[in-house]
Amino acid sequence: MNQPTILFAGDSVTDCGRREDSAGLGDGYVLRIAETLGGEAHWLNRGISGDRSRDLRERWVRDVLVARPALVSVLVGVNDTWRRYDSDDPTPAADFEANCRALLEPLAADRVGLVLIEPFLLPVRAEQVAWREDLEPKIAIVRSLAREYDAALVPADAALNAVGDAAGLAPDGVHPSHRGHEVLAALWLEHAASQLTAVLRR
Repeated sequence: MNQPTILFAGDSVTDCGRREDSAGLGDGYVLRIAETLGGEAHWLNRGISGDRSRDLRERWVRDVLVARPALVSVLVGVNDTWRRYDSDDPTPAADFEANCRALLEPLAADRVGLVLIEPFLLPVRAEQVAWREDLEPKIAIVRSLAREYDAALVPADAALNAVGDAAGLAPDGVHPSHRGHEVLAALWLEHAASQLTAVLRR
């Protein structure tokens, strides 16, 4: 029996050096999930550092759809916020939603399993507190799309902030530490369980 393909798409939080890694998984939460579940699936990491939702949209066919995955996990949004503050290049919430819908529609049409991870921010610098104004509507969009598309939702922003150790989990507020990736992987395994079960039983 062929192993199902489980594919992770996103930005640097997903990438984690996967393009310099012979196994192609990087050293972040994707690797930890794959190590936990072992040979039950074929694992693909398609994260690219710096990507925004529009970047994922531009490469979606060649990097995701052609792989014919059984399950796709998406984590994107923090760069859509970050570029507003460091480059004066915002992504309006409506554009973010349109981009995300363009990612999900072809997968839903093919009944691909879906996992959406909330974009997250753990403010460690005073100026990052202001970023929440831009990020929170995008988190709300991800939550709404998860309901609409019957996707598993990984509540990363809520759960990571609830831990109360921002610098320990993400020293720059965005990129997880080793511990942060461990927590993120555990959250994914917990909240994606129903989607995983369905895919692995096919």
